[in-house]
Amino acid sequence: MKVIQLLPELNEGGVERGVVELNREYSKLDIESIVISNGGKLSNQIDLDGGKHITFDVCSKNIFTSISRVFKLRNILKELNPDILHVRSRVPAWLVYFANKSLNIKVVSTVHGFNSVSSYSKIMTKSNAVICVSNSIKEYIQKNYQTKDEIIAVIPRGIDLELFNLSNIDNAFIKDFKNKYDLENKFIVSTVGRITQLKDYETFIKAISIIKKENHNVKALIVGGVRSDKEDYLSSLKKLIKEYNLEENIIFTGSQNKIAEIYALSNVVVSSSKKAESFGRAVAESIALNTPVVATNHGGVKDIIIENENGFFFEVGDEKELAKKIVKSKSLSFDGYNYISNSFSLNNMLDKTLDVYKKVI
Repeated sequence: MKVIQLLPELNEGGVERGVVELNREYSKLDIESIVISNGGKLSNQIDLDGGKHITFDVCSKNIFTSISRVFKLRNILKELNPDILHVRSRVPAWLVYFANKSLNIKVVSTVHGFNSVSSYSKIMTKSNAVICVSNSIKEYIQKNYQTKDEIIAVIPRGIDLELFNLSNIDNAFIKDFKNKYDLENKFIVSTVGRITQLKDYETFIKAISIIKKENHNVKALIVGGVRSDKEDYLSSLKKLIKEYNLEENIIFTGSQNKIAEIYALSNVVVSSSKKAESFGRAVAESIALNTPVVATNHGGVKDIIIENENGFFFEVGDEKELAKKIVKSKSLSFDGYNYISNSFSLNNMLDKTLDVYKKVI
C-alpha cells in the first residue's frame, strides 16, 4: 500500500505530531509512506523514520496561485500513483479535490477541529471516508453538513505509549528542569500549547492568583512557542502577571521537546481553551502519566476525562471554579497508563486508520 498524507506545514501541533507518528508506524509495516507539506521543523523526521517528505505549497490560501498549484500537484500525484490520499486540512483538501478529478485516487479526510461552518470547510466531508477525532466532531459535521454515518469513523488521536510512559521518563531532565525553575517541593500546575488567545491563558493566570492566596508554593508553567504575530498577546499576558504580582509564580518556558517529562513533573495539568478542543491530546498524554487534568467543559476532552477519577471540568472563563478544581485534583490517584492504553493508544489509532484505508480501497 502507498499512502500520501497532506497537511499545510510540519511544525509543532497535534495534527503534525500525528502525521509524524503514523508515518513512522506505516514505515515499520512496509507501507510506502509519503508526506506532502510546505515544510517545517518536523519535515526531516519523515525521512529519518523511513518515509519520504515532499515540500510543496499546500499551505497558501492565495487563490491567484491555486490553479498552477493544482496542475503541479496533479503531476506529482500522477507520478506517485498512491492508493490513498489522506488530507488533514482544508487547503490541501481543496487542492486535492481539483488535482484528483481525472486521477480518481481514493481520498480519506480527517476532521481535526471545529472549523467555521461554510462551503470552504465542507470540503473536509467530501471524501470517500471521513475520520473524526472525537464524537463531538462527528456530531458537529453531521449537524452542519449532514454527513452520512456510513462514511464516518471516529478515531481518537493515538497516544504514543512508549513516549508517554513513566518507565521511560528522563529523570535527569526533570531534575535539571526543576533546578532551573526552582520547582522542588512546589505545587506545579502546567498548561501546554502555543501562545494564542484561544487557549485563554488569562483565566489560567487568574486561577493561579487565587491559588497563591491559599498556597504560596504554587508554580505555574506555560509551555509553548509564540509566533511573531502573537508577541503582542504574550506581552499582554506578562502585563497581567505583573498586575497580579505573580512574576515569581508563573513561568513561560517556551517550546519544550520533553513534553512527557513536563506532564510527569506536574501535579496538575490545565486545558483552559475557549474554543472546544477537537480531541485534547495534551489531556490524554497527561493522564497516561498519572497526572490529573482540569479542562474546559466542551469538545473532545469530554471523551477522555472521567470526573473525580482522573480530572475535572470547569466552565469557560470561570477562574474561581478552575482554581477550586485544580486544588481538588491534588488528591486524585489513578492508573492512567492502562486507561489510555485501552482507549486512546497509538496502536488503536493505527489499526483503525488502516481499516478505513482497506475499506475505501
